[in-house]
Amino acid sequence: MDYRIGVIAGALVLAGCDLFGGGGVSEEQRGDGTDTIELAEFPDRPYWGDTHLHTDVSVDAFGFGVRLGPEDALKFARGEEVTATTGMSAQLDRPLDFLVIADHSDAMGATRRLYDAPRMMVRDPTLRRWRDMMHENPDQSTRAVAELITAAANDEIPEALRDPERQAKATRELWDRHLGLLDRYNEPGTFTAFAGFEWTLMPGGNNLHRVVMFRDGSAKTGQVLPYPGIDGEVTGLWDYMDSYEQSTGGKVLAIPHNSNLSNGMMFEFSGPDGGPMDADYARRRARHEPVVEVTQIKGDSETHPFLSPNDEYASFGVAGWELGNLPLTAKSTPDMFAGSYIRSALLRGLTLEQQMGENPYAFGLIGSTDSHTSLATADDDQFFGKHTGNEPRADRAMAAQNLGTRQGRFGWHYLASGYAAAWARGNTRAEIFDAFMRREVYATTGPRMVVRLFAGFDFGESDWEGDWVRAGYSRGVPMGGDLVDDGRAPTFLVSALKDPDGANLDRVQIVKGWVDANGAEQEKVFDVAWSARPMDAASNSPVPPVGDTVNRSEATYENSIGAAQLRATWTDPEYRRGQRAFYYVRVLEIPTPSWVLYDAKRFGLTLPKEVVEANVIQQRAYSSPVWLRPRRIPGDAPPIMQ
Repeated sequence: MDYRIGVIAGALVLAGCDLFGGGGVSEEQRGDGTDTIELAEFPDRPYWGDTHLHTDVSVDAFGFGVRLGPEDALKFARGEEVTATTGMSAQLDRPLDFLVIADHSDAMGATRRLYDAPRMMVRDPTLRRWRDMMHENPDQSTRAVAELITAAANDEIPEALRDPERQAKATRELWDRHLGLLDRYNEPGTFTAFAGFEWTLMPGGNNLHRVVMFRDGSAKTGQVLPYPGIDGEVTGLWDYMDSYEQSTGGKVLAIPHNSNLSNGMMFEFSGPDGGPMDADYARRRARHEPVVEVTQIKGDSETHPFLSPNDEYASFGVAGWELGNLPLTAKSTPDMFAGSYIRSALLRGLTLEQQMGENPYAFGLIGSTDSHTSLATADDDQFFGKHTGNEPRADRAMAAQNLGTRQGRFGWHYLASGYAAAWARGNTRAEIFDAFMRREVYATTGPRMVVRLFAGFDFGESDWEGDWVRAGYSRGVPMGGDLVDDGRAPTFLVSALKDPDGANLDRVQIVKGWVDANGAEQEKVFDVAWSARPMDAASNSPVPPVGDTVNRSEATYENSIGAAQLRATWTDPEYRRGQRAFYYVRVLEIPTPSWVLYDAKRFGLTLPKEVVEANVIQQRAYSSPVWLRPRRIPGDAPPIMQ
């Protein structure tokens, strides 16, 4: 028996136990929030959150130096001031609405235990050396963890860190304490604290990580332990999720992330054994993984210029991360990109659905930080770095990275990204989780733009004059929905509002992907709304660039260009009956400074010109897609294009 299954089975015996006692935590805080607050008739606002935050419990985060734990993370996300590990005051300008602390399930808390252990008790020479390095200074501690990550990628972790019984005992203690803390900070209607962890599958250093997110409070989540998985199989994670749901009646989902570092393995055409993917595998994947993380600190995974040569905005967040896998132990080649980026995965999903009737890659899109500082911030003007080794300091932008070979990646390649927005009827575990399950969610690279998308067949300009949200729900489907082809071209209601504290908007685009009559995957980007601007006859683009107000040396910009709001009623001019297609919205802000230019101003840096220009960026939002599907008759074979 796989020892992990044994751990799960043993943990399930605890069903029904009151793990945390009263402690002043109400029943409402302990549960999923159902019937605790009055709900809106429709999802009436986006709730903002981060589903991917690490604290000192994560084996790498502690080694990198973070000394802030889960309670500091919760306080920070709720808007309270905390002191960062390196001593600076840290506080969000605007609190978040929800948070998933996603500490690594593998070796949970192990580096802290190693750090605290008496040296003479550490017998393994590698572990003793790593312990000494962590005590020596922050740079050596970071190097120790870089070695640990590389060892994990090469399946060379010392046995002492692999002892399943010892680790399960330590994880149980940490997990129980953590769940009690989450319930204490969970306040239906005000702030939602989700239980979760990161499952860290990494064959050969290729990133196949998933964040696992529970809908439930401690009464259910306390019946299991986080599932480890550096050397497992994704079907093992799904088995764990199925076991949890069947045993507790709860709900859980998984979120793939950093597909850009998977070297083509995250969204493969084939099945796990290298043969053709079968319908059961595709169905399981779609059910367990309804959303993916498209943007975060370690780059943006929407698409790549090699895959989307006609998309002039395809290179965002690619630099440095396109070179290879997570520890850079294996280089990337262009033939891998289609399995590493979201847009091509959505296209592959259409092809697979046409072949076997199931789409494994029909996912919604979110962003989250993957911060290892306990500080969930995606704001460029207060970027606290990937980990405490690059919290604000003068040399972080140009510093080579300390993972793997350290070739080709530098601090300025990090993005201060991203956040998840969930359209929900209220701020509870149940409402926000269910928004994730129906894919009514979207991603931003940090700014809190308000983006709505409805698709139907009879929308018109007159809908904007009335209750267009009600029209959207009653006569169409929202982002994340399926639209069944009825022989008419689909029409979309698209609305985008700027972040009230941020930059104006440049344009709204709809990205369409489809499979043509020859079975070839196609994509096209349509500009559907844009701010007023002088037309430029010399430009190759139908819509010329919005302009640039960024003062590079002062790290400022002016909202003298762009628009505060953009909206459009758009009908696909290239619709073909029976064509499988997806449509998602991309909203671009006007150019603004990235965190690198804020650093340059703060520390008086002189940066290379190419670094300065690369850090005048257009922040963006990605909606979840709407899928146009051919009508199916029960009992028919999978439909084909007409």
